[in-house]
Amino acid sequence: MSAVNTAAERLFPGLLPGTPLREGSAWLADAHDGYAAGVREPVSGTIGQRSFEAHAAPHADGSVTWWLVDSTDLDLAREQLRVERERTALLSKVSSALLTSLNPDRCRQLTAQLAADHLADAALVIAPGSGREFPVTRCTRGGTPVHDRLVIDADEVAGLAEALQGFPPVPSRWIDPGSAPGWLVPEEFGEIGSIVVTPLPGHGVPAGALVLLRRSRHQAYTEDEEVFARLFAARAGSAMSAARLFAAQASITDILTRDLLPPVLRQVDGVEFAGRYRPASDTERVGGDFYDLHPVTSGPDDLLAVLGDVCGKGLEAAVMTGKVRGVVQALLPMSEDHSRVLSLLNDALLSRHSTRFVTLVLASVARSTAGVRLRLTSGGHLPPLVVRANGVVEEVPTSGTLIGVLPTISSTTAEVVLAPGETCLLYTDGITEAFGGPLGGEMFGEQRLRDVLASCAGMPAEAVAEHVHMVAAEWIGDGGHDDIALLAITAPRGQHLTAVGGHGRGRYTP
Repeated sequence: MSAVNTAAERLFPGLLPGTPLREGSAWLADAHDGYAAGVREPVSGTIGQRSFEAHAAPHADGSVTWWLVDSTDLDLAREQLRVERERTALLSKVSSALLTSLNPDRCRQLTAQLAADHLADAALVIAPGSGREFPVTRCTRGGTPVHDRLVIDADEVAGLAEALQGFPPVPSRWIDPGSAPGWLVPEEFGEIGSIVVTPLPGHGVPAGALVLLRRSRHQAYTEDEEVFARLFAARAGSAMSAARLFAAQASITDILTRDLLPPVLRQVDGVEFAGRYRPASDTERVGGDFYDLHPVTSGPDDLLAVLGDVCGKGLEAAVMTGKVRGVVQALLPMSEDHSRVLSLLNDALLSRHSTRFVTLVLASVARSTAGVRLRLTSGGHLPPLVVRANGVVEEVPTSGTLIGVLPTISSTTAEVVLAPGETCLLYTDGITEAFGGPLGGEMFGEQRLRDVLASCAGMPAEAVAEHVHMVAAEWIGDGGHDDIALLAITAPRGQHLTAVGGHGRGRYTP
């Protein structure tokens, strides 16, 4: 080295002219050798705690002067920008991954995995529990999340009990890694060097707590890293809370919907019953059409079958359907008198100040020596159809006022006897008024229904219901339609059959 200015002397104490450059800075000496060999790429290195960029200035005599520019602040800014971009990308990834799942277990799994891969050597997601038992999902970096239910004492980990209640986290420097209980540390993890415990904020109620573990050979969590961990936890907690709320609502909806769905039908007291139901929208399970079958404990009849159609579609109509079905069930003690049942149902609907109304058919069913005796009464509903054993289709002569509109109603009751192999079909206008066919705009109509029913002569109730429903579905295709419900009542061929599992009147269980 031929010359050193004053600033260079301060950077490299003892480096004097004539001293080899390598004795002052190995990286700068390497840069000089590379420059002499024709390498012209930018060079940088450190001197003490500072960063420098080295710029070469060649001279005509072949010598080179190296100018050093302090880049410490610029490098720090670049590093902070890089870290910030990585964190922003991670938060975006968290939101994208978690908000696409409404499954609570899946959300906990993704949270533990993302935290372990990007924030820690291992992560635990602890969901709210019952008593001292908590759902825990743990994951090590590069590993597969594992779900478990553990009986734990949250007070064993500083800040965990508070985090589970949604309180702000305690600084990681307050948590002694050596005091971590065994359940917190994954197998073969090694010595813990640092622990972060932060709440998972939810929508009004905490979604749980996130625990981050870092091995002792790594640097302890900085305050900046803890702040980012809380940002991560906020995104994850929001998604987990939404998933838990969705799961709870789905469970409630499923329970309520289960009671609104039509019952499963079978043979009762030697009479075959079969039904089919299809809501107006393929995305819904319930609607305004319904059918029921009730045992009658008094009077000459064995059973009361009901099929109806509430005005409207979807969940609101289904709720009204549930109320109508409940009122009819309450009126079973007087089911022998159809007119009175319809009148009381009409009064109940009028008193609700509702604009919705219902049409329905009541069918009292009893075995007789000739076959199956039916008494049918229509409350503004389409008249039932009977297919005889020879294929002749007859309309049952019953009519009446729709229910829930006028203060008083009228109705007529018709009696029909089904010989073995004959069927009475109750149906809603979702079949007859369904549009479809080859061109998609033709109504299915009553005559087409009669023709289909005629081809079902002698079939069991299940076959009749399935065939009518299948033909109607094929007619509709991908087109829109109203709610569809149908109920087939058939006098079986052969000897009298009793209910499955017993003798006598039998028992219906939906």
